[in-house]
Amino acid sequence: MTVALMWEARAVHGRGAELLEWARAQELASEPVRRETFRAPGDRVLVITWWEGSDVGAELPEIPEPDAELITRAVHRWRFESLETLPS
Repeated sequence: MTVALMWEARAVHGRGAELLEWARAQELASEPVRRETFRAPGDRVLVITWWEGSDVGAELPEIPEPDAELITRAVHRWRFESLETLPS
């Protein structure tokens, strides 16, 4: 089974680049199969990590919450279980 962990945060206006660098610098206790980092309008940053052999409720390393002065709200987190993969 593959589990995807999604971490999304919104930076204080004008600090999106700083939040992006902060998220990229976060090391996890173990390495995921894959890790992708995205940015979006509104100074938002999204990180998705993929983990093999874990169920959706498994304890997995997650990116922490940044310092409160860097973000406008609490980090949003979601867990997804992969159901299918289609060829590109």
